[in-house]
Amino acid sequence: MSPSLEAASDEKVHHADPEVVSVTQENVYRPEVDTSGVKERRLMWKIDLHTVPWLAFLYFLNSLDRGNIGNAKLYGLETSLNITDKQYLIALTVFFFPYALFELPSNLVLKQLRPSRWLAFIMFVWGMSTTLQGVAHNYGGLVALRVILGLAEAGLYPGIVYYLSCWYKRTELGTRVAFFFTSATIAGAFSGFLAVAIHKMDGIGGKPGWAWVFILEGLFTVCCAVATYFILSDFPDTAKFLSETERVWVIRKLRADMKFSASGEKFKVTYVKQALLDWKTWLAMGIYMGFDGPLFAFSLFTPTIINQLGYTSTAANLLSVPVYVWACIVTVIVGILGDRLGKRAAINLALFTTGLAGYIILIASKNAALSYFAVYLAAASIYPTVPNSVAWVSSNVEGSYKRGAVLAMAIGWGNINGAVSSNIYRAVDEPWYRMGHGIVLAYIAIGWLSSLAYYFLLRRENARREAGERDEVIDGVDNKFAHEENGHFESVEKAREEKGDEWSGFRYSL
Repeated sequence: MSPSLEAASDEKVHHADPEVVSVTQENVYRPEVDTSGVKERRLMWKIDLHTVPWLAFLYFLNSLDRGNIGNAKLYGLETSLNITDKQYLIALTVFFFPYALFELPSNLVLKQLRPSRWLAFIMFVWGMSTTLQGVAHNYGGLVALRVILGLAEAGLYPGIVYYLSCWYKRTELGTRVAFFFTSATIAGAFSGFLAVAIHKMDGIGGKPGWAWVFILEGLFTVCCAVATYFILSDFPDTAKFLSETERVWVIRKLRADMKFSASGEKFKVTYVKQALLDWKTWLAMGIYMGFDGPLFAFSLFTPTIINQLGYTSTAANLLSVPVYVWACIVTVIVGILGDRLGKRAAINLALFTTGLAGYIILIASKNAALSYFAVYLAAASIYPTVPNSVAWVSSNVEGSYKRGAVLAMAIGWGNINGAVSSNIYRAVDEPWYRMGHGIVLAYIAIGWLSSLAYYFLLRRENARREAGERDEVIDGVDNKFAHEENGHFESVEKAREEKGDEWSGFRYSL
């Protein structure tokens, strides 16, 4: 180990008790606070209960309101609004442009305005947009409301991921992301049941059943938006449900896990610039592209695909339920394994391989039962890959603003591919939709290749840091490996603060 790393070695050890980091060091957060009485397991349960369940519920509503147009389509939305299949696809497409482009600014605003305020506001807007889709009278109105829906929903997913990364260690994040993301699979399953139930209101108030799907689900989101302002806590250093001692303990724990900015960080444009110039950002965008394109195609068209295999509209909605239940189970299992094993690259490659197999079967199959089985393979690939990739990417970016920017860029680029995948299942290609399945297959291949490159480049960079090639010049530290081109700093702490994950002592997780 090079001398600069030795000087900071006790700062990098991942201890069960973050206070094990010596209180004689200047970098210890609030050294005057005694946290020896904090019980870790009890405190983590407390944090979990105040963050994960409500965030999962919000994402459930997000997924429900984004995808319910697929259920409404089966009950006559196109006929009632007198729109063609092409116009329907355009209405799906326009959602994704604001959905992708607004994610980066949304994450920066979230940090400034606090999660409780910002997430409640965007929820209110998308809830109203969903509700108004139920009273739309024409194609233009539907398109306008889908644009507003995309603009408002853009901030939730990257905001939640960023928010959780500010609360949990790298070895804790995957399980929490998996649990919150399973709400998307539950939404997929529940939307089928809900659409069948709500459709029974057909004719009430002069509204068709598909309209009530939008109205009732949208109004419920609006009510939950108001509740979010009062329920959701903000960041660890200001969380009211924690005592002062608990807040200090959490921040020390995060700093011991190389999350140096855990106690607060002032915004600098340079953090966004670092995100733009970092090669990891661009490979992360490839990984997200590999699962987000398939994700949106899957969630929007699963009922339609099953319907075209020979099942009625109601049966298609109901047969989509067990697919999502299976996806939910696999996502939770993979999330837990990812945190315990830490082999996120291997997990990603295995999941993408499963997806490749599923879509190859869908392309080749002319049997409804075999195609339905392949849908399960696809679900078991796409949904678990999301939280595993999120945890992997976020754990390799240090600095709260940089991490927020990287996540927003990766998620935004992934989401904009939904504009492509929402147009690939055309009515002219039914019932086997081979063109659509082929394009999804290409997306998954991109994700597989990007994951492989990300792994090998991270491993190479870790090896260079172990060899001292990235060591900075630190005042007062005699280090024969130090290079001026790596930076000159007055202390190790300053190097950590300025360079984030580019600091020579930072190690990437594989």
